[in-house]
Amino acid sequence: MPAMKAKRNYTLLLVSQFLGAFGDNAILAVIVGQLTLLQKAGAISDQILRSRSVMYTMLLFIPYVLLAPLSGFFNDRFPKTVGLTLGNAIKVLGTALCAVSIWGGEYWQIPGYLLVGVGSCLYGPAKYGILPEILAPERLVKANGTVELLTLLAIITGGVAGAFMVDRWSVMICYGVLLALFTVALCFNLAMQRTPSDPSVRLQTTLAEFFHHLTSLVQAPRLGKVLIGTTLFWICGAGLKTNFQAWGLQILHLPNNLQVSLLGLWLSIGIMAGSVLAGVWYAVGDLRRSRHYGFGLVLALGLLWSVEPIAAWRQLVFNGAGLLLYPAIIALLMVTGWVAGLFLIPLNAALQAESDPVKLGKTIAVQNFCENIGMLGAGGLVAACVHLKITSGGVFAVLGILILGGVLWLRIPERATATR
Repeated sequence: MPAMKAKRNYTLLLVSQFLGAFGDNAILAVIVGQLTLLQKAGAISDQILRSRSVMYTMLLFIPYVLLAPLSGFFNDRFPKTVGLTLGNAIKVLGTALCAVSIWGGEYWQIPGYLLVGVGSCLYGPAKYGILPEILAPERLVKANGTVELLTLLAIITGGVAGAFMVDRWSVMICYGVLLALFTVALCFNLAMQRTPSDPSVRLQTTLAEFFHHLTSLVQAPRLGKVLIGTTLFWICGAGLKTNFQAWGLQILHLPNNLQVSLLGLWLSIGIMAGSVLAGVWYAVGDLRRSRHYGFGLVLALGLLWSVEPIAAWRQLVFNGAGLLLYPAIIALLMVTGWVAGLFLIPLNAALQAESDPVKLGKTIAVQNFCENIGMLGAGGLVAACVHLKITSGGVFAVLGILILGGVLWLRIPERATATR
């Protein structure tokens, strides 16, 4: 591809990726934010708020689990630009369906947000797969880092912006803004120079290769455990994210959606700090301290559980709300994220460095598949806790016990001298 067209495609990709990821997180904040407003108005109970919040959060993970092999085939068989365009077009349709809930009832948001998840699942492989097709090899590391950084920034700011919107604007305006965001992202994709296709790719072959690589990776003595370790991180992250709304409202007595969304922001800042330090402190393949940070994560979850009785005691003794604990909560969430980042990054680096370079793309696809199964399972765990009437604070204890069991099992063998 000519240099000028390649540069144009790269710029359009970055803008489209940021807007799309921003919208993915903002729309969830708008959907669950409506539950907060209903709960504060007395229209729904705490139990209904928790169960519906878990349901909506889990919807995004379902397409990633069910369609992962198919989305990989689609983006290998057809031009990556088609995958990007179709992904955002599906998001536009999904957002429009969510907007129908204004007149047709809130349950229109279920198929709508599910479609947004389908669009994200289709878009995800294309955004990375297109980079080798439009950039020189020496630019790929920086480009991947840039895409990852923009995605993380969009995730953080999108959730906060969505919460801000639903607190201050009508639902109709919120969905109008989201439709505009996804439509602009779609227009940027349509403006991209079409990339090549590969008609030789066959669905049956792609599926067979995917599941064969999944089996071989899971059964590998070292990398199989590394894969379980990264999945534990995402189980923990999804469990925390799914539980934050109920915890913030019921235990911390936070006044609005914006304050609740900031809980995730502090956690993310800690993860970024831990990720940076992990890159400085540890060489690739050095996993000797991974279990230590796993135990640190369990301890942090235990401290998050302890906030509930402390907040209740303060309310009883000082007639004050849990919000008085908020500065300490910020510090605790950042420490939790910091430990989680130190746990994750060495595992990620080892998985990528020790995998067969020819099969690295398949390894990342398998990793994403396993992590999304873990996140879906975490949502199911929180849903079970809600059904059993375990408090939102108690969910952290249950999650901590699960992570403790995983970390105790996670005895990662030393790397063999000969690499594959």
